[in-house]
Amino acid sequence: MPAQITQHRELFKSIGKALALRRESCGLTQEEVSQALQIGPEAVSRMERGITMPTVQRLAELADLYKCGIDELLIASSTRTSDQAELISQVLQTLPEADRAMIVEVVQRIAERLKHHL
Repeated sequence: MPAQITQHRELFKSIGKALALRRESCGLTQEEVSQALQIGPEAVSRMERGITMPTVQRLAELADLYKCGIDELLIASSTRTSDQAELISQVLQTLPEADRAMIVEVVQRIAERLKHHL
C-alpha cells in the first residue's frame, strides 16, 4: 500500500478520534449528533471511525454543535509540533498558575528522560 494512502487513513482515523472525544466531552451520543445534523447515526459512526472524512461544511456544523472552532477539531488530530504545542497551550490556559507550572516541569522531565533513551 502506498505511503500516501496509509498517511491519509491515519489522518482520517486521527480526526475521527478527535471528533469522538469532543462529542463525548460534550456529553452527546452519536444518535444525538445524527439528529442535530439530520444525518444517519451510521454517518456519525463512520466519521468517528475514520472511514469517511467530514466535509468542511460538516466540520463547521460539528464545531457549532460542540461549541468550538473548526481549528480545535483539527488541531487535536495533528502530528505537527506547532499544532501539538497549541493544543497543550489551550489545555494549560484552563488551569491555575501553580498547576500549569507543575505540568511544564513534568513535561520537561519526561522530555529530558526520553532524549537520553533515544
